[in-house]
Amino acid sequence: MRLDERVSRALVHPDRASELLADLGNVQVAVPVLVLALGYAAWRARRAGTDRWWRPSAGAALLMALVPALIIPIKELTDRPGTPAVPPATGYYPSGHTATAAVAYGAATLLLLPWLRAGWLRRTIVFSYGVLVLGVSYGLIRRGYHWPLDVVASWCLSTVLLTGYVLAGSRSNRRTSAGTPDSRIGPR
Repeated sequence: MRLDERVSRALVHPDRASELLADLGNVQVAVPVLVLALGYAAWRARRAGTDRWWRPSAGAALLMALVPALIIPIKELTDRPGTPAVPPATGYYPSGHTATAAVAYGAATLLLLPWLRAGWLRRTIVFSYGVLVLGVSYGLIRRGYHWPLDVVASWCLSTVLLTGYVLAGSRSNRRTSAGTPDSRIGPR
């Protein structure tokens, strides 16, 4: 924790840019982006005649609902105080804003990828996701809203959640595609 505090002291320099970056992790910003991706992916899958077209979008919505369901109990359990830049309080570990950004933008990316044909566009979406989450993380630390370890913990949790989503989706596709022509599985 001493290293965490030293890194935080070196990085904290509240400014307008860091606040704007941190705000990209707000539920009011990240969740509407996910909702748009949920709708688009469901619409495209249904239009393509994909069996259980609603599953990827429903799974991503459930994934987003898991974020507060997991983050809030962990915050209460750890009861970590905030940085000197925020009012005295506890419950900063892990960062809910980082987890919200990582899961909402990550699930949106995963929903859109199957529908994008151009390799450059797919790479751009994945790169943009990474830059966005790193930007939110940097903004939260730079502004002093979170300790660096708060952010790293949320990256770890989000990685587990997104990996579980991908694995559940691939398992579901294997189960539903058994005995069906490739054209009914969905986009490639």
